[in-house]
Amino acid sequence: MEALILLTLIGIFWLISSRRWRRRVIKPMTVLVLAGLLVTSPWMAQLATWGLTIPLPLDKGDRTDAIIVLGRGEELQGHRVDQIHKLWQADRAPRVFASGMMDARPIIERLQQKGLPGSILSGEECSQTTEENALYTAAILYPHDVRKIILLTDTPHMLRSFLLFRSAGFTVIPHFSPLPDKWSSLQQITVIFREYIGLVQYALTGRFKQRSIAELKHPPAAILEKFTEWNCQVRGV
Repeated sequence: MEALILLTLIGIFWLISSRRWRRRVIKPMTVLVLAGLLVTSPWMAQLATWGLTIPLPLDKGDRTDAIIVLGRGEELQGHRVDQIHKLWQADRAPRVFASGMMDARPIIERLQQKGLPGSILSGEECSQTTEENALYTAAILYPHDVRKIILLTDTPHMLRSFLLFRSAGFTVIPHFSPLPDKWSSLQQITVIFREYIGLVQYALTGRFKQRSIAELKHPPAAILEKFTEWNCQVRGV
């Protein structure tokens, strides 16, 4: 509706303006408005999301060593908890691991409220970036022979997460969690384009490089020190 009103106003100004004003002001303004409407349209969000998912493998239902869920804010926790519950009921993995500074503990608590036993729930609440999600998760789980995982995060975030967790020594099965239905096209496209920027930045800085077996089995001292100092690990009860 707002777009229709804006285009109507531009049309009115076009009719009442001089030829010179149309050429110098109204025409460039019209191009900018149309470009903005295209970029923030649901169609563009769908196309951009497709570009982030097409390189990823399909979830064929294999059983794995663990389900890893990444935090992305309180608003997205509910749907992820529901999906984990379904995956656990389908016996897709014997343990669940939550990663994210502000999300790991509440996700674990919500999973326990849905009936998952505390003995299978654990996580880390120190990571503040997707790279740290992967490295800290590997530091905790790789020594326990966790290799094949289901990775659960939202659709735009998945490709970058997949590449980072693969570089951290995991065989990754992506399992998508959609963005909230109530989000506007502008909110969705902002998150999606941020992921494209993140992919380029991480690729240029070499963050997708494969970690050595020695590094995975013996995490860097900086990671171990942070775990000790910040008490990063959290478990169900």
